[in-house]
Amino acid sequence: MNSLAHVIAALASRIPDAPAFHCGDATLSWAQYAKRSDHLAAGLIGLGLSRGDRVAIQMPDGIDVHVAYIAAEKAGLTIVGIGPRAGPDELRHLLTRTGAKALLSPPEIRGDDLRVRFEQMRASGLPLLHHVISQDGEFGIPTETKPAPIAGWNSIDDLFLLNSTSGTTGMPKCVTHDQSRWLHFHELAVAGGHLSNSDVFLSAIPTPFGFGLWTAHFTPTLLGAPTVLLPQFTAEELIRRIERHRVSVLACVSTQFILMLNSAALAGADLGSLRVLYTGGEAVPYDRAAEFEERTGASVLQFYGSNETGALSCTTLDDSRDARLTSAGRTIESMDVRLFDAEGRDVTDSGRGQPGCRGPLTSRGYYEDDDANRALYVGDPTDGGPRWMLTGDIATLDSEGYLRVIGRTADIIIRGGKNISSSVVEQAVATHPSVALAAAVAMPDPIFGERVCVYTELNPGAELTLDALLGHLRARQVSVETLPERLVVLDELPRSSGGKVAKQQLRDDIARRVREEATG
Repeated sequence: MNSLAHVIAALASRIPDAPAFHCGDATLSWAQYAKRSDHLAAGLIGLGLSRGDRVAIQMPDGIDVHVAYIAAEKAGLTIVGIGPRAGPDELRHLLTRTGAKALLSPPEIRGDDLRVRFEQMRASGLPLLHHVISQDGEFGIPTETKPAPIAGWNSIDDLFLLNSTSGTTGMPKCVTHDQSRWLHFHELAVAGGHLSNSDVFLSAIPTPFGFGLWTAHFTPTLLGAPTVLLPQFTAEELIRRIERHRVSVLACVSTQFILMLNSAALAGADLGSLRVLYTGGEAVPYDRAAEFEERTGASVLQFYGSNETGALSCTTLDDSRDARLTSAGRTIESMDVRLFDAEGRDVTDSGRGQPGCRGPLTSRGYYEDDDANRALYVGDPTDGGPRWMLTGDIATLDSEGYLRVIGRTADIIIRGGKNISSSVVEQAVATHPSVALAAAVAMPDPIFGERVCVYTELNPGAELTLDALLGHLRARQVSVETLPERLVVLDELPRSSGGKVAKQQLRDDIARRVREEATG
């Protein structure tokens, strides 16, 4: 199989003027895609970057981020994919962890001047050598007219991308990707959704993350189909773009399609072109998903898995609505899915346990992180036996092969499809001088699924409001995703018999509070 750069080159020759991307009022053809990535690749090589060097890319979703990814591929570089909402501490951590030599970004993100940030990080000893700024469709780098030699392009088995995952403790870990896993993923998506080059895709998911990768960067390109991008999500803009471009395949998290259903703009919109909605990253709410199908005529599909594992199961157009909306679909045969207990024993026959898998969709594990990798796998590598890569969930598996997620092993909050580490939230909140102890838990929410709720125990005589806490955290430039949305102050946080905070009591308490508020 050919890498994406080769596929784009072929499309530029065969259908040069056909659209690859629509973004706002801009359109990029396949020929332009090939040419712009050629020029940027030559410029990156001209900076002195060598094969295998890491180049960090932090950009809002749009045409430029895809051009940058293909340019890195052509220059033989490894991408460090950083989400546009990552705060300064996360950015510094990922650059340090990966040893990135260059950063590609816009001049600023959310008011944070990345030119200043780059100089500060370089002065502090990071190996950063270059900052390439993307603005108004141009990269601020001298470019050559001679493209990078094809012989130097990355292959599908080279290290293509390092992207971050929230994990459960500390700063994000880096997941290793090659293109091969996403080419396999593409084949499953095409079969499950009956996808073809006559489809028009719209991906509302940021590119650095797995869901955004296959729905915007890989599958449409491999099909030669156009993709509509949303640099800034609103439900109204999403609806307008579906209608304007006659989108047939939509990719978004549950929160986004629920906001579509809640928007007054949906009532007057013609979404008759839409036939498939791919969603995931969290449990699919049955009633709202069924409502989406009834109001649009599209079928709701999903893949279940993680950034690390890839997909373990999926739903398809051949499944009934009940199967599609009450399960994570049948397990994927090539992924050898098993269930394990807390001691790592195979309990697949019991029908309940922690899912693990091995197969062509998995990542290569975490980048240079032996401790994290040991926790990621079950099975003893020293005896030459097989190892399975674990998810952070508890699931059931029925006799027909349908998998259903019923709980989690990891202490995370899933807000609108984004995994948020409770530990990271707690560490940030604990820096406030009034806080003696903090515990972050998921608060049920009808739109986002879960929101971040923090319970605190304060120092003697101290007071704290949510506004004061948020002001403190913003001053420390904490990442937006980790900001608490509700604060509950208790005289003393409940403890388990072992002395740890009894988080289940807190989860039960916030669920009760939300129910009581909803019923008046």
